[in-house]
Formats: sequence, C-alpha cells, structure tokens
Amino acid sequence: MNKLKIIFMGTPDFAVGILDAIYQRNYDIAAVITAPDKPAGRGQKIKFSAVKEYALEKDLKILQPTNLKDEQFLAELRALEANLQVVVAFRMLPEAVWKMPALGTFNLHASLLPQYRGAAPINWAIINGEQRTGVTTFFIDDKIDTGAMILKEETEIKPYETAGELHDRLMELGKDAVVKTLTLIEAGNVVTTIQPQDDDVKTAYKLNKDNCKIDWTKPGATIFNQIRGLSPYPAAWTYISDKGEEWNVKVYETEFTPISHTHHTGMLAVEGKQINVFTTDGFITIKSLQMPGKRRMNASELLNGLTFTTGARAY
Repeated sequence: MNKLKIIFMGTPDFAVGILDAIYQRNYDIAAVITAPDKPAGRGQKIKFSAVKEYALEKDLKILQPTNLKDEQFLAELRALEANLQVVVAFRMLPEAVWKMPALGTFNLHASLLPQYRGAAPINWAIINGEQRTGVTTFFIDDKIDTGAMILKEETEIKPYETAGELHDRLMELGKDAVVKTLTLIEAGNVVTTIQPQDDDVKTAYKLNKDNCKIDWTKPGATIFNQIRGLSPYPAAWTYISDKGEEWNVKVYETEFTPISHTHHTGMLAVEGKQINVFTTDGFITIKSLQMPGKRRMNASELLNGLTFTTGARAY
C-alpha cells in the first residue's frame, strides 16, 4: 500500500473540479502548482487562475513558477517530498519535473486517447461531429499526451450539446477517473496500456482566430458543429455586412435546416424574429449572438433594435 503525498498541477476551471475531488477525499496535497498571476480585462487588473482561487480558499500551499526548469523551483519541488504528481490542464512539463516523484506523474486528458491529443480536445470532438468522447488518465512522458494509459471513462456527445455543456460533464467524469487512478496507484495495482500507433489520429489543435471563423461555403451540419463546438468560449465568429456597415459577430447558438434553394451562400434573411444564413445545402438559424461592444443576446432581442436589408450577408 502506497501512502500518497500529492502535488497537483492545473490552471482553469476544469482542473478545479478535479482538485476538489482529491481534496474532498482527504488525500495529502503537498502543494498546488498553477500559472502565474496576470493582468486581464479592460482594466488590466491582476487575475488569479481558477485553481489558485480554490487553493487559497482551502489554505493549500501554492507555487507559481514562470520557468519550470528553474533550479530554485526544482529545489523547492524536491523539498516537498511528494511521491505523486497529478496534472490537469497545465503546460508541458520538463523531464526534471515529471520524473521527480517515485510513483510518477499522471495527467487527466479530456479525450479518448490517442484521439485528440493537444490543447482543445473538448472543442474539436464536437467540431468534428464525434458521437462519443471521454477522459483518459496516463503517465506523462517526453511528448504531448502520448504516455502509457491507465484508464478511460467514456460518454456520448449529445446532438445539440455545446463545448461548455460537455466540459462540465467531462469534469464530473474526470473526477471519477482521477479518484479511481489514485486508488489503483495507492494499492499498487496499476496496469498501463501503451497508446496504439494509429494513422487516423485526430489532433486537438490550439484554437485561434482563423479556425474559429465560420466558412459559410461549408455544409450546414459542419458549420452547426463548429459553432456549438466553440460555444461559449472562445466562440465562432463571422463578419456580417449590411448598408455599408460591417460587424465582427460572435455566434453561440444555432440550428441547421437542410433544404434545396437558389440563394447565394452567406445571404442573410430575416423571417419574423429569426435570423437565417444560407449555406450550400440549407440555412443556419442564428439563435444567440454578440455584436461588437454588446452583451450576448437572443436574435429576437437584436432585431428589436436593428433591421437588416435584403442585401445583408455573412462571410
């Protein structure tokens, strides 16, 4: 039986749920390592990571290294004498860090590895129209998300589910996976599986302005999946132009209706309180969106104060 002394590494809300599951089961948490504080928002006020906020609330020791290879940080890490490190949504670790604890360093990843290695697995599973996903725990090695797998937990992706909704469900699934993994390590019963070398592995690329932009020439179902896969954050976006004006608009919630039509792709049509944008094989109904400098609102709210002409288009 291994008496666990854990260092937890993570930054965003997703990691908080996992840290809480460990804390609630009274595991010995030697320290929490998270991202340095940084200015955010219009006022550039210093913002703590979600994990730091939680660690402060629970009076846990906090480390915020800017350089994970710094000798002073490594010495401090060794002095904690932890025998296991748990990583959730953190940055890539140098070998000197992940090899340090006697029982290893394991990561929780929000996909069914080897599929969707990378920065945004929840988003890309939905964007690519997957019907199932899950979480995987694995021991970290010298590459990104390639280490020996410990266990997986699987779930379906619902037809209208957004990235935000799936995020919350996978966090709950991740709690179970991490607790089961800790139990296996504690009992000395871990059996790992090497990740298969699959030629059809899909990558969870980092999200950026380019891959979040809507291409209205793509099939409607593809656009629908992209929008829900990026909702609520960072959000798919498009330009809308009308009457000589152009807006950069974020789109959060839509429906797709497949029909044959003769309209130009990207043409915007208003029917009652409904905004439709034509695709090659139907139209996308925009139900929730955000204009520049405005709050997120339903299409009906926007149309109460804005009128589109027949020449309006999205591109």
